[in-house]
Amino acid sequence: MVGQAKKTSEAATSGHDRDDALSPVGRETLQDRVYAQLRNSLINGMFDAGDVLRIVDLADRLQTSTMPVREALGRLVSEQALESLPNRSVRVPLITRDRLDDLARARILIEGQMVALALPNLTSEDFAVLKQINVDCDMAFEQHGKDIGHVTSALNQRFHFHIYHAARSQVLIPIVESLWLQSGAIIRKAAHIHDEQGGLAATNHHWALINALERRDAEAAVQSLSNDISRSFDLIRGRLDVGPDSAAEDVDHG
Repeated sequence: MVGQAKKTSEAATSGHDRDDALSPVGRETLQDRVYAQLRNSLINGMFDAGDVLRIVDLADRLQTSTMPVREALGRLVSEQALESLPNRSVRVPLITRDRLDDLARARILIEGQMVALALPNLTSEDFAVLKQINVDCDMAFEQHGKDIGHVTSALNQRFHFHIYHAARSQVLIPIVESLWLQSGAIIRKAAHIHDEQGGLAATNHHWALINALERRDAEAAVQSLSNDISRSFDLIRGRLDVGPDSAAEDVDHG
C-alpha cells in the first residue's frame, strides 16, 4: 500500500511539473506582437503627427482580429504615444510648441546622462559598430529620390541605443524608449523639413559624438548628443515660428 501510494504521489507530482512547465500561448503572444510592431512603427516615425489610427484598418493590415489591436492601442495611449478621440479612434498626437519643448528637454536631460554613463564602458569594438552604422546611414541618404526614411530611422535608433545600452541602466532604458516613442512623428517631420532645406549631413553630430566618446571627453560627448537632438526639434520650431501658412498640415499651432 505504501509503495502504491508513493507511485501515485510521484505520478501526480510529475503531472503537476509538466503542467507548470507549460503556459497558454497564442492570444497573449499575438497581443504582444501587435503591440511591439505598432510601437516600433511609432518609434521609427512611420506615422505622421495627426494620423488617425482605426482599429479595423490596422487589424486588416496586420491580418489579425480587432481585439489585440484594440488592446495594443490602449497600451500606447497609456504611454502617451497616442491620444484617444471622441469617436473611439486614436491618433498620433499633434505637434504643439509646449509638447515640442517638453520632449526636447526630457530627451537632452535623460539621454545626456545615458551618454555619460556609457562612456567608460564603450570599447574599440563598440566604436567600430557605431562608425559602420553611420557609414550605412550616409550611404542610405545618398539614395536621393527614394523613400529611405524607414531605413535611416532604424539606423538612427540602432546608433543611439547601442550607446545607451552600454550605460547598463535597466531603469533608464525604458524611460528613453518612452521618450523615443513619443518623438517618432517629430523626428519624421524634421527629416522632411531637412530634405527640403538641406544643410549639414544628417549624421554630422553622430560623427562628432563618436569622436568625443573615443577621446573620453564626457562634456563634449553630451554636447554633441544635445546638438543632435536639438537639431530635429529646432527644425520644427522654425516651421512653427514662420506661421500657419508655411507649416505642415500635421503641425498644430494651438
